Amino acid sequence: MCDIFQVRSTPINSPARKRWRWAFKILYTARALLSTARKIVADNKNELLSNFSRSRSYTAVDIEPECFSSISKPILANLVRVRDVEQLGGVEGLLATLKADAEKGILGDVKDIASRRKHFGTNTFKKPSINPLQILLKSLKDPNIIIVLLYAVLSLGFGIRKHGLKGCLDGGFILVALFFAISVSAYCNYWHKQQLYELCRPIESVSILVIRNGKDMRISSSEAVVGDVIRLKAGDQVPADGIYIGDKSLQIDESTITRKNDLVEVDGSINMFLLSGSKVLRGSGRMLVTAVGMDTALAEIISPTCFNHDHKSLLQKKLHKLTSHIAKFGLAVSFVVLLVLLVRYFTGKMRDNGRKLFIGGKTSIQDVWKAFLGILATPVAIASGAIPEGLTLACALTIAYSTKKMIADQALVRSLSACEAMASATVICTNKEGVLTESSLKVSQFWLGQEYIGKGNFSSFAPEILDLLHEGIALNTNKIPPGSSFEHIEDRIQDAISAWGIKGKNMDVQQLRNSRTVVHAESFNSQFQGRVLIRRNADSTIHMHHKGTPEAILAMCSRYYEETGDVKDINDDARPALLGTITRMKMDGLHCVGFAYRSVTAEHQIDQEGHFHPKLKEDDSILLAFVGLKAPCREQARKAVMDCQDAGVSIKIITRDDIHVARASAIECGLIDPNHDISTGEVIEGTTFREYAEDERLEKVETIRVIARASTPDKLLMVRCLQKKGHVVAVTGDKVGDAEALREANVGLSLGNQGTDTERDSSDIVIMDDNFASIARVLSWGRTTYNNIQIFTQYQLTATIASLVIDCVTAIKASEPEYINIVTVISAGKVPYATLQVLWVKLMVGTLSAVALTINKPGTKLMQQPPIDQNEPFITNIMWKNIAGQALYMISVLLTIQFTGESGYQLSAKEKDTMIFNIFVLCQLFNIFNLRKYEGGLLRELKSKRLFWGIVGMVVVIQVAIVEVLKKIASTERLNWQQWKVCIGIATLSWLVSWIIKCIPVPKKPLFSCRNSQNFSYSRFGSSVSL
Repeated sequence: MCDIFQVRSTPINSPARKRWRWAFKILYTARALLSTARKIVADNKNELLSNFSRSRSYTAVDIEPECFSSISKPILANLVRVRDVEQLGGVEGLLATLKADAEKGILGDVKDIASRRKHFGTNTFKKPSINPLQILLKSLKDPNIIIVLLYAVLSLGFGIRKHGLKGCLDGGFILVALFFAISVSAYCNYWHKQQLYELCRPIESVSILVIRNGKDMRISSSEAVVGDVIRLKAGDQVPADGIYIGDKSLQIDESTITRKNDLVEVDGSINMFLLSGSKVLRGSGRMLVTAVGMDTALAEIISPTCFNHDHKSLLQKKLHKLTSHIAKFGLAVSFVVLLVLLVRYFTGKMRDNGRKLFIGGKTSIQDVWKAFLGILATPVAIASGAIPEGLTLACALTIAYSTKKMIADQALVRSLSACEAMASATVICTNKEGVLTESSLKVSQFWLGQEYIGKGNFSSFAPEILDLLHEGIALNTNKIPPGSSFEHIEDRIQDAISAWGIKGKNMDVQQLRNSRTVVHAESFNSQFQGRVLIRRNADSTIHMHHKGTPEAILAMCSRYYEETGDVKDINDDARPALLGTITRMKMDGLHCVGFAYRSVTAEHQIDQEGHFHPKLKEDDSILLAFVGLKAPCREQARKAVMDCQDAGVSIKIITRDDIHVARASAIECGLIDPNHDISTGEVIEGTTFREYAEDERLEKVETIRVIARASTPDKLLMVRCLQKKGHVVAVTGDKVGDAEALREANVGLSLGNQGTDTERDSSDIVIMDDNFASIARVLSWGRTTYNNIQIFTQYQLTATIASLVIDCVTAIKASEPEYINIVTVISAGKVPYATLQVLWVKLMVGTLSAVALTINKPGTKLMQQPPIDQNEPFITNIMWKNIAGQALYMISVLLTIQFTGESGYQLSAKEKDTMIFNIFVLCQLFNIFNLRKYEGGLLRELKSKRLFWGIVGMVVVIQVAIVEVLKKIASTERLNWQQWKVCIGIATLSWLVSWIIKCIPVPKKPLFSCRNSQNFSYSRFGSSVSL
């Protein structure tokens, strides 16, 4: 036992023992140090925590200002929505929070900008994601697609049941074709949404004026940050959300954001909130940015939710409604067919090879179920064929083709519904300057006192007169303030006179500026476009020159110059003569400018306030000259005006010109007769139009042809009056103030050269060359687009009605469920249906024919008809007559062949089916020729309509191939030459039938009138007066 407890001794100095001792010492020392450290930490806990606590990441003041921690990004982004700035301490509190100054802006250095972008984001917009798969699945929700899909599944099932895997060919073809059609539709929707984004997305490269570190600087709108102080003026687009911090009020157009036409007044007290994407129409001031980029109101417009709705034009909605009605009618007919077939089946009248298919008490449930499925295939096929899905495709093709071609005619379409609206336009309110007349002015007349000099022959002038004229033309050129209603026309007048003096009269502008000094110049006003003091350096002589309207200039003159240099008094005889000269110049359509001057003494120049000295009497000046400028009528404008009038469209000129100038221009353009009675009120001034009572204005608005000296509100007032009278109004605009009128009108036409971004954004169509002839072509294209869609609708409904009737009669009369001859857009032959025939007829009727019938270019005949009344039905009485006539002809011929072909004409079943299919296709082909318009003869058509004739040739080749070559795949039988002649002859007779139908009169009153049942409005924002 004791051996157990014996311990083997180890030498003290062994290596193992030394290692254990070292390990013990290390562990003991570490434990002692740890214990000491714990004691030290416990005794100095507070001091250690304060010295070694981790700093927060944003305490580096140079990178992220501490003041931004007191406000969150969502609160700032929601500020313009809750419209309560007091929660942030008012404007002053918000400025302090954002570390900005109303006068000096932000610091604006690199670190400051980086910090603001990190806290509040950048002023850029993310492109919304558009999922093609979602668009594809959405197309499957269409009831019409569901019906065709059901038909395809049934065909696939019956084929496999009867023929095994070989029987899946027909149903498979239909499913592939259906998938292809859905894919094409989805791609078109995807492309449309992409284009919609491109139109909606903000322009991030627009230059804006900001205040940073007390200095004005130009930056791109994408570089704006929260806290920036931005200067705004008329015509600018608000680049971000913010609040207004100016003194004067602004007129803001928020229609792109709120979809409301009313202008919003923004000031520094009642309403100080500005939305990104809105436009400044009047006024100027400063704004403080509170939200940028994806946090702004504009971001909601271009967000994915913006693209979840399908935008359809008015005509597309009409066609969709028509398609739905036809589909419902087809479903009703197919349901009746189903009931009839079921009754015939259960009463024992349906047989298979002479044997009754149903015998009461003997037929098993399984056989009844199989028979029911076989019967169900027929009404489903009929319902599928009754859907004219080609209508919406034709509408899309026609509008796409028209808008593309209109670009070549100098018209850029921004709104698809504008093409349709132009077809119904009854009035066009247009500018005169640059639209009906040339944009450039030329000096046409020059009068020196009472002497007519023509265009100005200065060779006989006294040198003193020539020097004075050169001074008045070259040096009296005050710049018109931006945004002035006179800016455009007065700049053109000033440039034209200066160019005339330089090129035609050898005026050396630089020499005049070197030899003379402009002492003082007065700011521009509506009567005196230039008043300036000029000192000649050689002798220190000072002259005060006046330039302005001839009436105002003549009123301040007491003398006038003659050609010899003599000065004559303007007595009681001379003044009326000079006024008569002014009147005659205006009657000739000239823009008149008067020039005058007077000598000034050195002590009577400028008063203490910096204005002309009051002792400078304006009634003692000397008249120098009257200059008459003219913008000639555009070469094509007169014909375009006459074309519009022949088309039943009234033209109204709204201009800032004098009443005499406006009247002369209207006569030159052919708008009014030269001998018209002035008392009729065809030509009035804007003040007169505004002073009318509302009832009187509505009564006279039809008579008015020209409004002279019109202001911007006059155009808007005219549009509203015409719409109240039931007119569809198109209006042109070239100024910021015209934006409201462009939105209010049914069709807004902005001018590409003269206009600004504000007008273009508010318009439906941009006239890129500012020419009225282009507006007339837009009118013609609108009517052509509408007419092309009507033509294809007539073509499509003829085929649909004929096929529906024949299918219904054939199905009900068939004694065997398998022997149902679906002869048209459904199929031809026995079940399973001849799918290749189905696909070919669908392709020809729905696609190729749509292209052939919708590529017509504008012709003269449509411009000789009145505007389209949108309160009348889309399908007119004449269209119903043509549809019924052609459909009855095809029904009678094809049903005759169907029921008498085998017994009366010794045709086999397959030959009969092939002839029915062939005649139907050829009748549709010949019907295309019946519906087309021919204005230039057959040879001209062959040369100019190559695509049309190419489609016709392709249809003929494919049809022959299907009948003669692809007989096994297409379930057809070869036809001999005699049978082909019969098919072609029957199809050719459709031309004779068409001629007979045209001779049948129809009532003028619509058969299915929708008047007073719907209100049509083409306004994009829904505020236009409904018709």
